Amino acid sequence: MPLTGVRVLDLTRLLPGPFCTMLLADMGADVVKVEEPGGGDYLRWTPPLAGGQSALYNAINRNKRSITLNLKSPAGHDLLLGLAENADVLIEGNRPGVMARLGLGWDALHARNPKLVMCSITGYGQDGPFASRAGHDLNYMATAGALGLNGAIDGPPEPLSVQVADIGGGGLQPAGAILGALVAVGRGEPGRWIDASMMDGAVSWLALAL
Repeated sequence: MPLTGVRVLDLTRLLPGPFCTMLLADMGADVVKVEEPGGGDYLRWTPPLAGGQSALYNAINRNKRSITLNLKSPAGHDLLLGLAENADVLIEGNRPGVMARLGLGWDALHARNPKLVMCSITGYGQDGPFASRAGHDLNYMATAGALGLNGAIDGPPEPLSVQVADIGGGGLQPAGAILGALVAVGRGEPGRWIDASMMDGAVSWLALAL
């Protein structure tokens, strides 16, 4: 398979990041999902449940392995750094600045593994006036202007039934950027940090509408 031998650390949860790493795993990448102690990814408990397990979690996280690490503990921090030394890709979905405060930001990871490709998936990017805002697909779609394109002309905007910002801006586009970065590393270039904004991704899907 095209990504056989590519090692990916997935520190994301819910839909956007896991959808991105699902695509990489489907192409043969060895994806290790790093979950928090005390329950792990919230998607594990999202219905419908089959045999006590979330069908959605199992679908989005197929072909992956999973471990539990407390990144706030010295042991968990050191273990992740050790894993990152031998990884090709690390994907995370925390708010801007969280990884750096944990001592696991781009500078620390790049120093340990100059070939590592890091991808940070957030709602509004690493900087800017909205960078620290929390949100979900509906918020990113509204900010992008997509909701105003849906619904009756004389009525309020209506949400789409598909998570375009999550899947498009947080899944498909980061996966493409990661593949491009891996090609660059294969040519001898250093790894790079990909700043993936789900709101920006949603805007790009409106090219014809705008």
